[in-house]
Amino acid sequence: MNIADQPAKAVKTLPDAQVVTEVQHYTDRLFRFRVTRPQSLRFRSGEFVMIGLMGDNGKPLLRAYSIASPAWDDELEFYSIKVQDGPLTSKLQHIQVGDEVILRPKPVGTLVHDALLPGKRLWFFSTGTGIAPFASLLREPQTYQDYDEVILTHTCRDVAELKYGADLVAAIRADEMLAELIGEGFAEKLRYYPTTTREQSPKMGRITDLLRDGTVFADLGIDTIDAGHDRAMVCGSMGLNTDMKEILEGFGLREGANSDPAEYVVEKAFVG
Repeated sequence: MNIADQPAKAVKTLPDAQVVTEVQHYTDRLFRFRVTRPQSLRFRSGEFVMIGLMGDNGKPLLRAYSIASPAWDDELEFYSIKVQDGPLTSKLQHIQVGDEVILRPKPVGTLVHDALLPGKRLWFFSTGTGIAPFASLLREPQTYQDYDEVILTHTCRDVAELKYGADLVAAIRADEMLAELIGEGFAEKLRYYPTTTREQSPKMGRITDLLRDGTVFADLGIDTIDAGHDRAMVCGSMGLNTDMKEILEGFGLREGANSDPAEYVVEKAFVG
């Protein structure tokens, strides 16, 4: 349900506050929201910041959230889970347009282009709200300038939980501004591979299993991952991160960092 048209509520001004400009609920577990962007904020697509609300004790309650909007956007977008008894998201899920959230503008993170060596094919492996940093990178012109092919995989339990990613990919493919910035035909580089683990869908299974048995490569009609030209970014649960590290290193890829670029990187700090 999109509540962007509901009247704004009067709220007490918060320190480092930004105003909510849009809210969209996808399921009883997932929603996205957009807020104003501080004029001084500079970040690289793929980084995260600390955002939150004031707690009942009068102190800021903050969590790490990947910025889902690209570095060139005038606003900031975030994609969040809803945890009914969660200290932050139990309250954050009820925000409306005109409300304020706290944002500490000190972006950091490993899911940035600088942490990878040059390559030809870039993989984004995500589960749940782990797609958020890739929503930023997929709208970043450098992504398509640096790579011949970009593959987004997104694994969720149910079909409805894939809607954020499906809408994102559709919007990118129809984005005339990106086409003008990058060149016509850029969207042909983007490939989308959604899977579910519980509800029936066209492609079932965990991405880790589908990589191990080669299904992904057969479905996409491509060769297996090769450290010579494949690069990868991973964002999901700790279980996914651990399994993907093993899988990618099995293909010969090495983990990189901002200070030591290599073939793949993993982000651990995100809500979801």
